[in-house]
Amino acid sequence: MITEEIDVTNEVDTFNITAANNTFNPDAFSCLDSQSDQIIFFRFVTNGILLNFIGCFGILGNLISMIILSRPQMRSSINYLLIGLARIDTVLIITSILLFGLPGIYPYSGSLFNYYFKVYPHIAPVVYPLATVMQTASVYLTMTVSLERYVAVCHPLRARSLCTYGRARIYVIGIVVFSTLYNIPRLWEGKIKAEWSEEYNMTVYCPMQSDFRDNEYYQTVYIHWLYLICMYLVPFLSLAILNGAIYRQVLKANRERQRLSRLQQREIGLATMLMCVVAVFFVCNLLPMVINIVETFKIPTEDVFDLNMMINLSNLLVTINSSVNFVIYVIFGEKFQRLFLILFCHNSLFFPGRESPDAVTHEDSFVSNGDRSFRLHRQSTTTSRTSGSRNSRMNGSVNGSRKFGKTPSPGPCVYYPASRNTKEISPYTGQSTINVPD
Repeated sequence: MITEEIDVTNEVDTFNITAANNTFNPDAFSCLDSQSDQIIFFRFVTNGILLNFIGCFGILGNLISMIILSRPQMRSSINYLLIGLARIDTVLIITSILLFGLPGIYPYSGSLFNYYFKVYPHIAPVVYPLATVMQTASVYLTMTVSLERYVAVCHPLRARSLCTYGRARIYVIGIVVFSTLYNIPRLWEGKIKAEWSEEYNMTVYCPMQSDFRDNEYYQTVYIHWLYLICMYLVPFLSLAILNGAIYRQVLKANRERQRLSRLQQREIGLATMLMCVVAVFFVCNLLPMVINIVETFKIPTEDVFDLNMMINLSNLLVTINSSVNFVIYVIFGEKFQRLFLILFCHNSLFFPGRESPDAVTHEDSFVSNGDRSFRLHRQSTTTSRTSGSRNSRMNGSVNGSRKFGKTPSPGPCVYYPASRNTKEISPYTGQSTINVPD
């Protein structure tokens, strides 16, 4: 069985901490080495059950988030960043399932033998670098989301030029390129070892760390210090400073809430929702950061906690962090929640049918700007011009339907909120688009 300390794709290396046991002798390692029953069971529960279940839910939630946030009425810079974050988190969850979720099942249950000893060792050297790229991109995209909200809320005059859809696309591409370049050395950290098993009468395989990764200078500089600085210290300090400033602005806005416009209140509400996303990020990445510090400074932990168990738990927390943004959007984003119900729950339980006169809460209710809003406005003007002739033509058919006891079919129903008849420029973003879920 693959032991945690030497497995290039095990929890010691991937996602949260990148330190390995320097005293390990590769020649003495066997693919069939076993661990204690306690660690095997703990890994089965955290990775084999919880991580796989939460990961599948997270993939579904992120797909739904991408569909909703890509709707025309949701087009904005912050939404594009959130779509990019959902895409990256989806890939991160898939790699987490492949590296930790599925391999956590066999040692305890005996299932997925072929995956554990044949598929997993061959895909791990490729999936592992991809996982580190996605983790780095997820961290820095979360930081970029906070930076965008900081500019929109605390420096609204600069938001007109900085918080644009085109710039958001550049930010996402730049983060992905940086994450890829930063994690290129991961491609040479792993290798595969083949071993003949007398028990199974076949050759089994297991992933191992390569000689390149065993280099002492590489581990000290890149794996320990650079990883700690780039993946934890810089993002954590930046998020703390940015969200602290946003929080102060939110408190100030709440005291003056009656004097705020509706658009300003939505910007503040959006900032509050994204602060919840950052709070979950802090909670889920706190344990991985502690483990990385322990490995970097070689702090003994035998008398405090079992490092292997904490590493399994930290990988579960990282997967949770990539899976729960959808839940936050639904709970705190009123507009996101309404669009979700309309797109995926449009039935008599949530909404009357479109043919019902009461069904005024349909997709057009959320169109408040852009070209589509202009077209609807023109449609209303045209309707008013032809109302006389249309009414005269409809009188006969209406009276006819009453004779047969039928209710006339309602005409086109377009809902126009009072503040949405024309384009409005947000004093916070400088855009005519109403951002994300309010």
